[in-house]
Amino acid sequence: MLPSLLAMLPLLLTLILALWLRRTLIALGVGIISGALIIAHFDIMQTGGYLAEIGIRQFYSQGAWQWWHLNVLLAMLLLGSMTQLLARGGAVGQFGDWLYRRVRTDRQARLGIVFLGWLVFIDGIFSCLAVGHVCQPLSQRYGIRNEQLAYLVDSNASPLCALLPFSSWGPYVMALLAGISFLPISPLQAFIEIALLNFYAISTLGLSVLVAWFGLGFRPLNVGNNQPQKKGRAVTISTEEDAVVRGNPWLLALPMLTLLGASVGLTLWSGAQQVASWDLAEWLAKADIGASMRNACLLATLVTLAMLSFSGRRMGELVGDLSHGVCMITFAIAILLCTWMIGAVIQDLGVATLLASWAKLYLSAQLLVAGMFLLCALMAFATGSSWGTFAIMIPIGGEIAYTMDVGLLLPVLGAVMAGSVFGDHCSPISDTSVLSATSSGCLPHDHVVTQLPFALMAACSALIGFQLVNLGVALPLVWLAVMGMSLGLLFLLSRFYAPWPKLASQT
Repeated sequence: MLPSLLAMLPLLLTLILALWLRRTLIALGVGIISGALIIAHFDIMQTGGYLAEIGIRQFYSQGAWQWWHLNVLLAMLLLGSMTQLLARGGAVGQFGDWLYRRVRTDRQARLGIVFLGWLVFIDGIFSCLAVGHVCQPLSQRYGIRNEQLAYLVDSNASPLCALLPFSSWGPYVMALLAGISFLPISPLQAFIEIALLNFYAISTLGLSVLVAWFGLGFRPLNVGNNQPQKKGRAVTISTEEDAVVRGNPWLLALPMLTLLGASVGLTLWSGAQQVASWDLAEWLAKADIGASMRNACLLATLVTLAMLSFSGRRMGELVGDLSHGVCMITFAIAILLCTWMIGAVIQDLGVATLLASWAKLYLSAQLLVAGMFLLCALMAFATGSSWGTFAIMIPIGGEIAYTMDVGLLLPVLGAVMAGSVFGDHCSPISDTSVLSATSSGCLPHDHVVTQLPFALMAACSALIGFQLVNLGVALPLVWLAVMGMSLGLLFLLSRFYAPWPKLASQT
C-alpha cells in the first residue's frame, strides 16, 4: 500500500479546497487528478490513461453497460427539463393564481405556502424559486413578513427533498449508496431507512407547520384597512378581483402527481416481476430503481409537454425550455460524475480502509453518530453545499461505521444526510438560502438570521436523537425525545423571547 500520508493527500486537498474555495466541482477535480498522479507514480501518460479508464468504467465495465449510472443521469436530465418546463411555461404562476382566490385568512396563507412547498417536491432549488415568487403577493396581502415567507419556503424545500426518493435528490443519493459494496439492503430501502432517521429534516418540517399554524416567531406587518389584520379573520374578495385572479392548478399538479404515482407504481411493478410472493419488502429489494425512475420522469415530462402544448405554448418555446433545463442540470451531473470518479480513486488508494482503521483506534464508538452529524453540518455550512458533503462523506462515513460497528451503518448515513441538510440550511452561501431570500423579497442575511433559531431547535433535537440511537435506545423512544425537545424549545421561544425586535419595530 502507498504511504499513508501520500494516500491521504487527494482527500485532504478535496476537503481543504471545498472549504476554502467553496467550489465543490473544482475541489473534486483536483482530488481526482492528484489521486490519479499518485496511482500512476506521477507519470503523465499513465495518469491520462488511468483517468480515461475510470471515466469509461462509470458507464461500461467488465463487458457490460452500467445501467444504474446511465439511468440516474437520464432521470436527472429529465427532472431538470421538467422543472424548467413548469417554471417557464406558466404552470407555477397558474397554480399561484388558483391558490390566491381560495385563501381567506392569514393562517391559510401561511399553510398555503407550506402546502405549495410540499407539492413541488421535485427539487430544492426549483421549490425555492417557485414558491417564493408565487407566494409573494399572497404574503403581502395577509401581512406576512418577507423573512417569514423565506423561512417557510426554505424549510419545505431541501429538508423535504432529503426524505423523498422520488425527488431529484433520490437518484443522486441512491447512486452514492449503490457505491457502498457492503450495504446490506438495496439503495432504495437504504434511502427509506435513512430518511426515517433524518431527525433534522423531519423536525424542520414539523416546526414549519407549527410556525405557519400559530404564526410564531414573526410579528405580522400592518396592512391596509381592506386587508386582514387579525389571525383567522375571513376576507371577502371583490367580484372584479375574483374575475381577474384565476388559474389552472392542474398544469402543475397533474405532472407532479404523475411523477409520484409512476415512480411508486413502476418501482413496485419492476420488483413484482422478479418475486413470486406478495411481499412488498421483497418487491422493493428486487426492483429496478434506476429504470423505474427514468421511465417515471419520462412519463411526467411527456405529460408536462402535452399539457403546456394544449394550454397554448408554442413548440419552439417548449424546445427552448427543455434545452434550458438540460443546461441548468449540467452542473449537478458534473458533480455526480466527479463523485463517482473520486470514489474509484479513493478506493484504489485504499483511503476509506485507512480512515476506518484510524477511526477505530481514535474515535469513540459511543459518540460516532452524533459526531458525524456535527462534522457534516460544519462541512456543509462552510461549503454551502449539501450535495458536495454527501459526495465526500457518504462513502467515508459508511466505511468508518462498517469497521467500527456495522449496526451503526444506517444511523451514521442518516447522520451524514441530516448534518449536511442542517449545515446547508443555515449557510449564508448556500444556493437554497440565497434563492429563498431573493425569491421572497428579503436580503439573504436577514433570512439566515431569522431562520437560524428554528434551525438550531431542529438541530439540537436531532443531536439528542442521534446520540440516543448511538446508545441503543429504541427508535420510538428516540422519536418521543426528539419531538419533545423540538416542542419544548419552540414553547420557550414563543413564551420567553420576542423574536426579531428590529424587524418588529418597523411595523
